[in-house]
Amino acid sequence: MLRKTTTNQPAPGATRRATPWLWLGLGTLVTIIGLVAVLGALAAYLTRPPAETAAETAPTIIRLTAPPVPTATVAVLVLPPTAAPTATPVPTPDVSVAPAEVTAGYYATVVETGGVGVTVRNGPSTANIPVTVAGENSVVQVIEGPTPGGEYQWWRVRLPDGTEGWVAGDFLAPAAAP
Repeated sequence: MLRKTTTNQPAPGATRRATPWLWLGLGTLVTIIGLVAVLGALAAYLTRPPAETAAETAPTIIRLTAPPVPTATVAVLVLPPTAAPTATPVPTPDVSVAPAEVTAGYYATVVETGGVGVTVRNGPSTANIPVTVAGENSVVQVIEGPTPGGEYQWWRVRLPDGTEGWVAGDFLAPAAAP
């Protein structure tokens, strides 16, 4: 009888299975070779001599100094001499002679009121409150003016009794001091 003998050969259509130890050994060998190459390159880089250009470059010296301290100086301001002011006397008006027209600082006479007198008011307008009445032909001292107010030019006057107020210029005429 014929007996069939078995051999370790795979069947003609079947693939042969490799042993896992073979692949593990090859992977380990490749890893060790790669580590040796990296360590060799690293050692060569670290043990090389320094570059020659670094030896030729001279170091830069930086000197740190404090800023200069300002010194106190006294500023002397010499002004050119100026002329001393002199008092200029103010001419005193000659009130003994009547001016050509009513003027502040002179005297005036109350005229053309028909004997009634002129109303002295507390401001330069007919709307202001009457203070008193200066009689016809009375002499008043003119203090200030003229100031426009309404239809008249107003003058500030002082009566002989010291009362002050405003009078319409139409009723005043220049006069000499009493």
